[in-house]
Amino acid sequence: MSQKGPNPWMPRGADYRSRCSAPTRIRGVDQPPQGEPVRPRAGSQTGSPRVPSELLFVGGALTQYVGSALAVLLFARVDAGGVAWLRVLAAAGALAAWRRPWRGDWTAGRLHLAATFGVVLAAMNLVFYLAIDRLPLGTTVAIEFIGPVTVAAVGSRTRRDALALALAVLGVALLSGVRLEGSPAGVALALGAGALWAGYVVLGHRVAAERALRPRDGLAVGMLAGAVVLAPFLVGTTGPAWSHPALLAACLGVGILASVVPYALEQLAMTRLPRARFALLLALLPASAALVGAVVLGQVPGLLELAGIGLVGVAAGLGSHAEP
Repeated sequence: MSQKGPNPWMPRGADYRSRCSAPTRIRGVDQPPQGEPVRPRAGSQTGSPRVPSELLFVGGALTQYVGSALAVLLFARVDAGGVAWLRVLAAAGALAAWRRPWRGDWTAGRLHLAATFGVVLAAMNLVFYLAIDRLPLGTTVAIEFIGPVTVAAVGSRTRRDALALALAVLGVALLSGVRLEGSPAGVALALGAGALWAGYVVLGHRVAAERALRPRDGLAVGMLAGAVVLAPFLVGTTGPAWSHPALLAACLGVGILASVVPYALEQLAMTRLPRARFALLLALLPASAALVGAVVLGQVPGLLELAGIGLVGVAAGLGSHAEP
């Protein structure tokens, strides 16, 4: 899921569901007072005024979910864990080449924080991919929203966020009830991805609070650390990709499509997106994932799943999106 920090509501992005700034989408951006756009800190780009910020936001989300859907298609040839690691590796390489984070003002404490953040982000991507290997994309995205919704509710303790959490729990309960018998492991993994997303939000804000670091340097270093830490466990699962250049390119391309591109689009959008509109767009994310899953993967949700996804979407829109 950037100005001051990553978008806490966008899953796995180099972020960025990569949805990433210090950290997506990737996969948070601090929201301003009601009705005011986000003010970027020094060094941030404000993006082109010619493209509506709403279009950039939705485009980033769709790109991220299309990347995840394409990853599902690759699971038939490369293990889900291997595709996840190659995604992290591709995003780390692209961000390192772009940001050149070694030029930053690093201390041992900052390196430790960025590395911890990156490992959590990489683990979130891994668990998410293991989940969508077992569950429909839209269902998985909706279930994992319980993580950031909980962070918002605990951080603000307002009635609005309590209601959002209650709706999210109800929606997740509906989705889990539909899928638990067929894939209890998938439900557990989706919930685990949500828990890691919550950790990503908290750590991402801490990375973003390090004002001595240039924007996105923490994300670049974190992704590199995540790729290195997961390598001993996952490199062995990428075997088929290394013997087929086209397959390897597809796996790395998923990393760019699902992490780097959504992150860049989100950066442009968040500089000008008012808080109320941000909340409305957040509510569309679970439905967007379900739509991509239906079109690309043929995963048509049933009525109960649609109801659960809808409840989670309403919960995402209700949340205050304040800094935890």
